Amino acid sequence: MARRFLLAGGVVSIAAALVVGALVTTLIEAAVTRNSAATTAMYVDGIIAPLLPDLQTTEVLDDITSRTLDETFGQGALGDRVISFRLWRADGTVLYATDPSMIGRRFGLNEELQRAFSGKLIAEFERPDEEESIAERAAGVPLLEIYNPILQPWSGEVVAVSEFSEVAEGFEESLWEARLLSWAAVAAVVAVFFLSLSAIVVRGSRTIDDQKAALTERVAELSNLLEQNRELHRRAQRASQRATALNESYLRRLGADLHDGPAQLVAYAALRIDSKTLVTPDTPDAVREVELSAIKARLNEAMEEIRAICRGLILPDIENGDLHEVITRAVNAHVQRTGSPVALRLSDVACELSPSAKITIYRFVQEALNNGFRHGGGAGQKVRQTLGDNEITVEVEDEGPGFDVEKVKPQGLGLAGLRERIESIGGRFSLKSSTSGTTVCMTLRAEGAEFTQ
Repeated sequence: MARRFLLAGGVVSIAAALVVGALVTTLIEAAVTRNSAATTAMYVDGIIAPLLPDLQTTEVLDDITSRTLDETFGQGALGDRVISFRLWRADGTVLYATDPSMIGRRFGLNEELQRAFSGKLIAEFERPDEEESIAERAAGVPLLEIYNPILQPWSGEVVAVSEFSEVAEGFEESLWEARLLSWAAVAAVVAVFFLSLSAIVVRGSRTIDDQKAALTERVAELSNLLEQNRELHRRAQRASQRATALNESYLRRLGADLHDGPAQLVAYAALRIDSKTLVTPDTPDAVREVELSAIKARLNEAMEEIRAICRGLILPDIENGDLHEVITRAVNAHVQRTGSPVALRLSDVACELSPSAKITIYRFVQEALNNGFRHGGGAGQKVRQTLGDNEITVEVEDEGPGFDVEKVKPQGLGLAGLRERIESIGGRFSLKSSTSGTTVCMTLRAEGAEFTQ
């Protein structure tokens, strides 16, 4: 906008300066010319008016008046300033002229004479190189031609017009000075006006550009946030759908574990209680004791399996623990339950997390270790936790045979549940597997976490 204004405004300002300058210069030239002519006319009129008779009734000047005028224009101040002089009557007769051949002749009145007889002072500045020249201009000096109406003292009526040419050498210099000053004044005013407007427009343009850039950046941020909100909304919908399916699958697995484990053992014990060995009264006490011991052992096995299932469902007390304590408890619980060693490496700095983040990390370590133990035999299991770029990263590795990641069923409880649980709190989940082992990784933002040494 600033460039367009500078271009268009510059053109308009230059055009306006030319028009206004030309108009002002013309007016100033006219005013200067008129004022100079009026001064000279008053001076000439003051000298020759007392010498003239009643021009309203006089058709030809007498010899005395003519000789007096000849002497007046031939010597003295007027002789040096006035090159030619003519005295016109209203009918176009030349009553007197410095050129004797013009006296008494009658001519048609030109426009300047007609305007002068109407009572107006007419002045024209003519340079020596103009086509319309007169004999007096042979000297090669600029002239100021003046048509001055001569008024009758008691009536104010125009009775004659004096036409004379004044040497205007100093006048031309004054005229050029007035022109330069007028052009300079117009140029200065237009320049100040244009520069002031340009400064306002440039400043406004910069403000608009800055606001536009800020608005564009803000719109980009809002668009990014909107896209993130959409993605979060889609993830929340997927998580909700998966949660329903996972809960149902988890209940089925829990039912299967109870049915295939404790329920079978209890059923076995119930069948053995109704056996003939215990029902028959004459069964030897030693045989009866062996049978009862077997039933008791099966019931104890059932109780241990029920306790194991309950331990998997109930979280330990992790509300008051920091990040290191949560991971350490999950690893120790796995080692105690399976007897398989796990290498643990933690960052130098621990941090306090929200309850949902603690639960997610605990379940992640628990499920990843269980999967590694179940499918990889617990070979070379490691847990590593790091902090970097305001993110918490937890990795669980093993040296098992690995598997094809592409063939993992999306409806599976373990990995699918971990992914949904981690993504539901804004984290990231990744899985790598090869013949040399498997690595499961989760990453959470550490925003709002309190760090401790």
